Amino acid sequence: MIAITGASGEVGGRVARLVTEPHRLLVRDLAKAPTGDKEVRAAAYDDPAAMRAALDGAGTLFMVSGRESPDRLAEHRSAIDAAVAAGVGKIVYLSFYGAAPDCTFTLGRDHWHTEQHIRATGLRWTFLRDNLYLEMIPRLVGPDGVIRGPAGDGRVAAVAYDDIAASAAAVLDGGTEHDGVTYSLTGPEAFTLHEAAALLHARYEPETVEEAYASRAVYNAPDFEVAGWVTSYTAIAAGDLERVTGDVERLTGRRPRGLRDVIGAT
Repeated sequence: MIAITGASGEVGGRVARLVTEPHRLLVRDLAKAPTGDKEVRAAAYDDPAAMRAALDGAGTLFMVSGRESPDRLAEHRSAIDAAVAAGVGKIVYLSFYGAAPDCTFTLGRDHWHTEQHIRATGLRWTFLRDNLYLEMIPRLVGPDGVIRGPAGDGRVAAVAYDDIAASAAAVLDGGTEHDGVTYSLTGPEAFTLHEAAALLHARYEPETVEEAYASRAVYNAPDFEVAGWVTSYTAIAAGDLERVTGDVERLTGRRPRGLRDVIGAT
């Protein structure tokens, strides 16, 4: 039995539709659960009792990252500990490309620490480190038709939801050959935001880091969230997200989708 978290989300929902092994869906809110004949249980990462009950009888946990919050790492650790207590044997964790304790993208640091906590449990594991979502790129265009951010001329090898989900399903339906392996999931090419803007019939105006923080102050978002927004651009500028890998094709047997494919489907 595979337990799939985030089943009402973009990636988890796709994984649930693709996995052929017996599986159970975990959601925070039953009202938002996918319809159908699948077994669904409600559990939040910060509710260890509910997580343990929801994972009872599951051999593998597919774990998407929790919602961005100051407490996300603590919530991840709570969910992982609940999986251990429930007798889960393996965790397939949806991490972030280049996760490291000091990576430029601040929210990627939580992913690295989550990976370390999973390693420390002694459970079998597979890490799927996805690049930025391709579907996010068109959303960067403002109402005035301009993308603004401190990405400079850096490149990003963004990856589509469908390719992340297909890669995850291949791991979940596969065998022990994926144990202890970290896959870095990217699209087929790396592009600049200048190039992306041209495809979107928009334009890209690079900002300085100071300008980026100032322009986002109007949203009155928490500091950690604004830092995440800004450093997603500075990670591009630093070249942290530019390397294209063959892991999606290796896992799925097909070429991943590119930005033109995603734009054409919207």
